[in-house]
Amino acid sequence: MELELVTGRPTTNDGRLEKEIRTYDLLDSLGIEYERVDHEEANTMEACLAIDEVLAPAVICKNLFLCNAQKTKFYLLMIREDKKFLTKDISKQINSARLSFGPAEYMEQFLDITPGSVSVLGLMNDKENNVTLLVDEDVLKAEYFGCHPCINTSSLRLKTADVFGKFLEAVHHEYTVVKL
Repeated sequence: MELELVTGRPTTNDGRLEKEIRTYDLLDSLGIEYERVDHEEANTMEACLAIDEVLAPAVICKNLFLCNAQKTKFYLLMIREDKKFLTKDISKQINSARLSFGPAEYMEQFLDITPGSVSVLGLMNDKENNVTLLVDEDVLKAEYFGCHPCINTSSLRLKTADVFGKFLEAVHHEYTVVKL
């Protein structure tokens, strides 16, 4: 299957999950432009290489769902795909006990996302602000970045400024900049 970058939402909702359609609805209502590529399920960073080439020059992020040991604080960490996640570095910067990967049931409960589909766009489903967004400073330096529309069978290229401005404002989330 040849990967093709197209502008905007799919022409039909057939075969699309409700959460993906809600993502396009929100982006469209906010006037956020995006380009999209549909593809086979992409569960790993390795599976994303061909997709990354299509989305270039977008920065591709690792999106990690994390929590503290007590499972009382939850975080979505966005880091460049070429960086390593070191829990002690992040924990120190946010004054938290050591972080670990959050259980899938909390990811689904708060973000309506399953493992492999984690994306900043899932914050639109976090109405109670249970999840704190942490962003590596280098992600913010890029003009564009790529992410999933809450499902890992499509990927989007968005302007970084639109996501960290219009989108986060609309979904009532702020972010904390971290350095890795």
